[in-house]
Amino acid sequence: MWLLSTTVDDMRTATLTTDIGWRTFGGGPKVVLLHGGMQTSANLTKLARALATTHTVYVPDRRGRGQSGPAAPGHGLRAEIDDLAAVLGETGARDVFGLSSGAVVALRAALELPIDRLALYEPPLKHGAHDPISWLPRYEKELSRGRRAAALVTATKGTGDFPHVPRAALIPLVGLAMRSGEGRVLAELAPTMRLDAAVVRDAAGPLELYRQVRADTLLLGGDRSPAYLTGVLNGLEPVLPRVRRVTLTGMGHLAADNSGKPAAVAAELRRFFG
Repeated sequence: MWLLSTTVDDMRTATLTTDIGWRTFGGGPKVVLLHGGMQTSANLTKLARALATTHTVYVPDRRGRGQSGPAAPGHGLRAEIDDLAAVLGETGARDVFGLSSGAVVALRAALELPIDRLALYEPPLKHGAHDPISWLPRYEKELSRGRRAAALVTATKGTGDFPHVPRAALIPLVGLAMRSGEGRVLAELAPTMRLDAAVVRDAAGPLELYRQVRADTLLLGGDRSPAYLTGVLNGLEPVLPRVRRVTLTGMGHLAADNSGKPAAVAAELRRFFG
């Protein structure tokens, strides 16, 4: 685990410095993997190891998670882009993969950072009538009352996970998981979903903006993912100037996670990154 200090200008306080930690795997051409919400770098270790047979893989903990420092007040997309810029500058990597909200960060960063190749797995951008963070007010209310299990269920249901499982059944199961073993990580990460919501909120705008992306881009998605995420990919595909699209059969939104099918995602990334 390496640590890098980065700075962010918080207009309500002062210039703040925090540490960004990352895991390193393998050797060869360099690639950075950005995790999504309710995750840390640990969630992408299987994907990283699969890629490490041909690449040097860096997996940062996004700010406020894992081994990285806390998020500053007013945290949003700007801070996440600055953190990625620091990681790219320190490692020399020019290829980036992002999952979910990590894909939002990577895509917006490609408008200004020296990224040569960009792989995106279902960025939850606002597109059409769907609001990807409509769950946020209820989540904040439950979190403020100490109901972390309920808040987490609100966020996951709002992002399209577990669509067929009733809230009443999920909340006690999540609460039980949070009290034991690895489930305690869920309890620690539950408040960080507001950081991901801030990234998605700050990225709201017409998809036409991404016509300015010059990186070779791979759009990845699963045929079992929520329809609105497929809709975002449909909207991005004709806009991005240098794009390829791959739909993974039998996979959902978290295919790249350790709990999904990271070997299949790694195979597509290896073909794309070369």
